[in-house]
Amino acid sequence: MSFQEQLQTLRKSKGLSQEKLAEVLGISRQAVAKWEVGQSYPDIARLIAISDFFKVSIDKLVNDYEENCRLNIEESKISYINEDVIDFLCRAKKATYAGKGAETKPSRPNSHDLEYSEGELRYYDTYLGGEKFAGEEAVWKGDIPFWTMNYIGRILGEGFSGDFLKEALREVSRDFPYRGPVMYENGQYKYHCIVHGDFNWFQGYEEIYLGNNKIYECFFHGGSI
Repeated sequence: MSFQEQLQTLRKSKGLSQEKLAEVLGISRQAVAKWEVGQSYPDIARLIAISDFFKVSIDKLVNDYEENCRLNIEESKISYINEDVIDFLCRAKKATYAGKGAETKPSRPNSHDLEYSEGELRYYDTYLGGEKFAGEEAVWKGDIPFWTMNYIGRILGEGFSGDFLKEALREVSRDFPYRGPVMYENGQYKYHCIVHGDFNWFQGYEEIYLGNNKIYECFFHGGSI
């Protein structure tokens, strides 16, 4: 079932008109109408608001991820960004935090820092905090930084598993080189990730459910610089 069909079904199940749903979400009725006929698609913030309002996970709300949230890697004006760089980024992510790689010397008080390099390419990931955290990933060629991603997240409920998060993040791929895959499951744990934009300019959101309870979320955005 497509997003527009899911939205109509959920709205009608609560006996809401398009006007009432629009009022709840703080948008116009025309916006809801366009969503329901497939003329437009909500941004990440609105999608999360819809998910929270109807108490459904994003994977249940949106089944056409590949159409609506796919990555479109366009030719970059920056010659550094190419398939080799994206492959390097994926290897770096898998070898550092997701792969339980060793931390390097903190660059700031109480920061967590991880590094990975191959030839001229260098990857750094540095973050602060624990149950609530924020950080940045970046890639350099020589002494020139050319791609970065900032993120902030938090644990929302009991049962969170850092090992499951890292397991999901190790599934990062060339087609989706941001955090983890669109969807990943292991037992009662479910990981979902959505992205709007392309490798050069994007924003995204990931969440983890344990059963029917959302226990973790993280916002991220980034691009070429």
